[in-house]
Amino acid sequence: MPALAGPIYKNRAALRQASHSLVQVGTASWYGRRHAGLLTANGERFDPQAMTCAHRTLPLGSMVKVTDIASGKHVSLEVNDRGPYVRGRIVDLSEGAARELGVGRGGLITVRVEVVTAAQAETSG
Repeated sequence: MPALAGPIYKNRAALRQASHSLVQVGTASWYGRRHAGLLTANGERFDPQAMTCAHRTLPLGSMVKVTDIASGKHVSLEVNDRGPYVRGRIVDLSEGAARELGVGRGGLITVRVEVVTAAQAETSG
């Protein structure tokens, strides 16, 4: 299970409000060429080589620092999609981001995700 640093949030709205200070540690996976050209949640076409990631709750457009716990390597990524949709994973990396972090053939890595800049949450109305 992902570990959240800081207070426990009992609902998603509270988690979104606190996303500017969010730090998570857990498992990351990556997705690549098979999804190339498909629309991401922010309406852009997915580029496997772009420095982007998918996160379930952070506002689209947020910038995060993703650090490989084992090696200390890190990358800055823009949240442009939703996911991951596999239980126990906290972030899906683009193929380019995974390569920069040195993710091996297994495709999974333990990471720390820190919000650098949280985009303003979209409001309807």
